[in-house]
Parts: sequence; structure tokens; C-alpha cells
Amino acid sequence: MFLSVVIPTYNRLPILRQCLMALERQELAPPIERFEVVLVDDGSTDDTVAWLQEHAASLPHVRLICQDHGGPAAGRNRGVEHAEGDVIVFIDSDLVVLPDFLQHHARALEQRWREREDKLCFTYGAVVNTANFENPTSEPHKLNDVSFAYFATGNVAIDRQVLERAGLFDTSFRLYGWEDLELGERLRRLGVDLVRCPRAVGYHWHPALSLEQIPRLIQVERERAKMGLVFYRKHPTRRVRFIIQYTWLHRILWELLTLGGLLNERSLRPVLGWLIRRGHPGLAMELLRLPLNRIGVEALYSEARQQGV
Repeated sequence: MFLSVVIPTYNRLPILRQCLMALERQELAPPIERFEVVLVDDGSTDDTVAWLQEHAASLPHVRLICQDHGGPAAGRNRGVEHAEGDVIVFIDSDLVVLPDFLQHHARALEQRWREREDKLCFTYGAVVNTANFENPTSEPHKLNDVSFAYFATGNVAIDRQVLERAGLFDTSFRLYGWEDLELGERLRRLGVDLVRCPRAVGYHWHPALSLEQIPRLIQVERERAKMGLVFYRKHPTRRVRFIIQYTWLHRILWELLTLGGLLNERSLRPVLGWLIRRGHPGLAMELLRLPLNRIGVEALYSEARQQGV
């Protein structure tokens, strides 16, 4: 088995260094014969490309592909086009993995291929969220790390031919969100099985919440709303409506949980600041999710009205 790890990246050099060095430490064993890392720089404006060129000798498995900024969907497609492996592994550039990461994906794939007598499946590894930059892999698995997504490209492996048969990623998803789950809907229709692979663990680093991040988090919710509508227009099903929260149930839920909008990013700011100062940024983030979800649902309905959906 020849694995191609495809990673799009944009202005994430500090954590990207850890991501790539962790991949260089992979312990290979059958059925893996070899692997490569296809890193697609999506028009970064930091020192990503210069650093990679300077440290190429210490990253022998990495091949760098550069493109103008076009978003993660275009980046992943470009990576697959340049990949040479028969299995594609997608991870994000802020994911740090353990030395046996690829082994677990490969063994789980091979086992299910034998059971099914075909390759219509993909493995879905575990993602542990962490704000520990110095030692991200020390984070324990938490209840809120559990994901019920069908195809989330933070940590999946799939046969290349199955992936290409589904049609790769839709590059009309240029903003944040949903391009991977939309591809997942097409894979589902092909009868492709999800195989959970909890031993293939990736540690997803993101900085601890600060009050300065709130405007960007709100922007992300509005981008997700726009892309959610693209998702729904391609797959106008009840399932997709629930995935993107485009239902009256979600609208009522977030109205109730935010007391009709009284609990918002402004009114919660003192409490959020207090929690952060007390060393509980994770709890502050969970509290902030209440108004963020309301903002996202409202933005989705507003976008739908504008487009006549």
C-alpha cells in the first residue's frame, strides 16, 4: 500500500512544522510499503514556502505544491492530482499525529477491504482538540471531541479510485466549511462505508480562546452559512438541512438557549473574560457557541431569503 498524505495549508507555519515533523516520524509496517506527504500551499503570505525550502533535507517525504489562494477544496484537489499513492489520507495542517498513525489507517482499510471484497469504504480517525502548542499529543480525549460527521477531512483515508469516482471536492466552496461533508454525501450515495478507526489519533491544535478572536469566529459562522446554502442547493434533502441547521427546530433551539438573543457575544463578554482569566478558555468557548450558533442559523436564513431559496 502506497499512502499519499494530502495537506492543504494557509499561513499556519508554526503548527505546520510540528505536523510535518510528526509525519516524518511514522513507523512503517505492512501493509504500508511507502508513503509521501503532498503539501499544497494555498498562497500563504507568511514564511511557509521559504521555511519548507530551507528545511527540505529534513522533510524527505514532503513534496511542496504551490497555488494561488483558492481555498481548501481546490488545495485538496490539487494535492490528489499530484499524489502518486493508491490510498489518499487527508489531514489538516494543524493536526499532529502519533508515530503509528498511518499504520492504523492502513490496517483498518485492508481489513475492511477483505471483509467487503471491494474498496468501497474509508477510515475515519479520532481527532482530539487541544490548545497545548508545546505538547499537543499530551491532551486526553474528551467528550466534546466526539464527532458524528460522515466524511470530515481532518483525519480520513480512502482508496484513490473510490475518491475519484465520487468526483473530488467541489471548488465552489471557496469560503469556510462544508466542502468535505458535501463530498461525503456523494460517497454515501455510492454505498461507501465509514469505518471508525479510533487508534489513528490526530491532535488538532487551535489557540485557546481570547476575546480578540470573537470577530473572526463570527465571520466564520457567516461564511459557513453561505457555504451551507451551497451545500443544500446541491443536496436539497432533510438530512442536509439538519446537518447545516437549516430547520425551524434549530432556529427555535438557539433562540431559546440565547433567551431570544439576550445572551450574545457582547452581553457575555464579561463572563467570557472572567472565565479566560480564571484559566477556563475551553468552558468560555462552549458558552460562546450558544450565540455563535444563533448567528450562524440567522445568517443562513438571511442568505436563503436573498437567494430565493
